[in-house]
Parts: sequence; C-alpha cells; structure tokens
Amino acid sequence: MTMSQVESSNSAVQPAHQPQPEEQHILESALEHLVHQTAHPQDETLSSQIGADHPLHPAPAALKTKHSWFKRFYPKELYEGAEDRMDALFAEHHLGNYVMIRNTSPPQKIFEEMPIYVRLGMHLLFFRKKKASLLAYNSIEDMLEKLSIKQGKAYDDTSNPQAVKEHIEAFIKTYEISTAELQQPDITKYKCMNEFFYRALKPGARPIAEPGNNKVISSAADCRLTVWSDVDAATKFWIKDHLFTLGHVLDDQSLADSTFPPGSSFAIFRLAPADYHRWHNTVGPAVAGPIKNIKGEYYTVNPQAVNADFAVFTANRRDVGLLHWTPEAGGATHAVAVVAVGAMLVGSIQWTDFTQGSSVQRGDEQGYFKYGGSTCIVVFPPSANVEWDADLLANSQAGVETMVRVGERIGVSTA
Repeated sequence: MTMSQVESSNSAVQPAHQPQPEEQHILESALEHLVHQTAHPQDETLSSQIGADHPLHPAPAALKTKHSWFKRFYPKELYEGAEDRMDALFAEHHLGNYVMIRNTSPPQKIFEEMPIYVRLGMHLLFFRKKKASLLAYNSIEDMLEKLSIKQGKAYDDTSNPQAVKEHIEAFIKTYEISTAELQQPDITKYKCMNEFFYRALKPGARPIAEPGNNKVISSAADCRLTVWSDVDAATKFWIKDHLFTLGHVLDDQSLADSTFPPGSSFAIFRLAPADYHRWHNTVGPAVAGPIKNIKGEYYTVNPQAVNADFAVFTANRRDVGLLHWTPEAGGATHAVAVVAVGAMLVGSIQWTDFTQGSSVQRGDEQGYFKYGGSTCIVVFPPSANVEWDADLLANSQAGVETMVRVGERIGVSTA
C-alpha cells in the first residue's frame, strides 16, 4: 500500500459504534486525566500536589520557556534565531495561536502555546471533523459535561486551605498577575480556587475609554478579540462551523429575523484561563432585558475548534441577555444581544448586575465565569451602524485575535 493510500484510508476511519464497556472505561480515564488532573477523581476535592503542566499551568505568551519541551530535541545553534519559523510551524499544526498586542509601537504579534495535555486532548477531540474524532462517540459529550461539573466542584472546594493557597500562588507566578490591582490582594482570603479565578478588581483598575461619548463601544472583557461586520465575513475568515447563524447562536430564529437580520455586526471576546474573568457592558446607557438559559455541550472555545467545523458557539451551554441601548437622549434605541458561552471546565455562568428593567452604563459589570475560560459574543443590529476600529477589523480578517482589556475602545456607532 502506498503512503497516499494509507493517508486516504486513515482519513476515512470513523468510529462506527458506541464504545463497549472496556472502551468506555478507557475513554473516561483518558478524559479524566485530560481535564481533571488537579482534583482527586473520587472525592472532587482540590489536590495540593501541583505538577509542572496541569490545568493551572498552560504556557503563557511571551515567556522565556517558550518551546522548552521542543528545544530538547535540537542543538542550541539550530534553534536560536529560528523562533519565528517555529511559531509558524506550531500554529500550522494547531499547537497554539497567534495574538496581536494592540498597545505597542509597532503592534506586536506573539505566539501563545498550549500545554501538552491540552494539545493532545484537543487534537483527539477537535482536529478533524466531528465524525472522524472522538466526539463521534455520543457518550464523549456526556463525559465532558460530567467532568466539567466535577472539575467545577473541585475548584469550589474549601476543605483544604493550604491547597487553595498553593494553587493561587502557582497561578499568580505563572501568569505574572499583579495582586496590587485586586479588590482583595490578600490571597489567603480566597476560600477556594474559583473565588480567585473570578476575582474582582479595584475600582478604576480598568478605565473606560471616552466615558462622555455614549456612542463608543468598549471591550466587554480582558480577552482575545475578533470583530465582524456580518456573519459572512466571520465564516469566511474565522468561524468554520457551516451551521453558524445568529439564529442558532441566539437559539431564536424569530429574534434573529426581526431584530438581528443580515448585516448585523458582532464581536467575539475569548477569555483565556489567566484573564480577569468578569465581563462588562460594552455600551450604555441601556436598559437590561430578559436572560435566556440554553442547555448545551462543553466544547472548547479555543481557535483550534472554532477554525474547524465544530459548532462551538451554537451547540455549547450559553445564556443570552438583551440590552436596549439609547446612545443619544431622545434618539433611537438599538437592541444588543449579549451571549455568554460556557466551555470545557466551566462550572457555571453567573450574571451579577443584570436585572430585567434595570438601567446600566458602559463598563458596568454584567457577570463572571467560573474556572475554565470562556467567551462572550455581543451582537448589534444594522440600525446601530457599528464601525469597528480599523486595527481590530484588519487583524480579525487576517485570522488573528487581538488582546484587549475591559473598557478599551473597540468601535463606535455612527447611527
């Protein structure tokens, strides 16, 4: 058999059956190890034994340890000077993502690696189309949900204060988090890992851009951002889910047809584990509407899955909240949809200052995510005539996310 025949044969391999009991056990064990390394599998408590490559230790961007595991296979003289080529190779093979750093002169493009356990798990789950991946087994989705809930319980565990302290210290060291900007800088005050994960910041830690201009749109989160003028642009450059429509995202085709028709623009705010995990209003003044809870899966929102044919935004567990935004007193009011998307290892989505009928301002907190990293999608109707900032739009169309923080200007309504 030729190499091409082998590749063709491999690409055609599809799981044709539900796993037998022994297969089920193997898959459960593998996923348990993948997403639950820091918790005891039986009692759902946080372990004080911290490894070098566990869920709290993904390799952050721009650290000196970049590609450290890979360097062991090559002489120093061959590797040095080839970092850019290595980044490109890693990106091509789904071992990380490029991100633009906005507020540098000139803007800086960096590469964010993923830890080995994430790379392996995502390759198995998401690298190919669903029918050719482990997700072809329906039971895998049930496992992901169970493990997500289980991991959430571990990070809510308060039974071992020393373990909590050790995890927080490791988290701070890994991501170089400044405790000076925290509302509670004393880490011993956090009773569980999740309390630190959705930590609050001091007032003023995230200034709101142009606070007197109600037409400005600001970032909902500390995140990696892409912006889109319409669905067609997003599916051309970024989202490869062939079923992606605003009707599916909102789980309401009638709302999409009446309020968010073709030409609606939207922004995708992807929060990584190290990020401040509270999200905020992108516009104001506005009046909060109802919140709709949508049950779904727990797929990752990492670009590797978004850029493949996986319904990560339309199948995942998510909530949809509506805002009614009036940029000018006495002027037109525009509906704005806020979609909070759950992901792998997210125990829950929590809304805080978002009560139907309440008045909100740009920059006000809306809610937070527990451990795992997740995404907000904010949708604007054509009537708002949103113009995204040029650098963000260009980066998005190049297939690159931009790192932004809460309150930064990302666009403006010209209506």
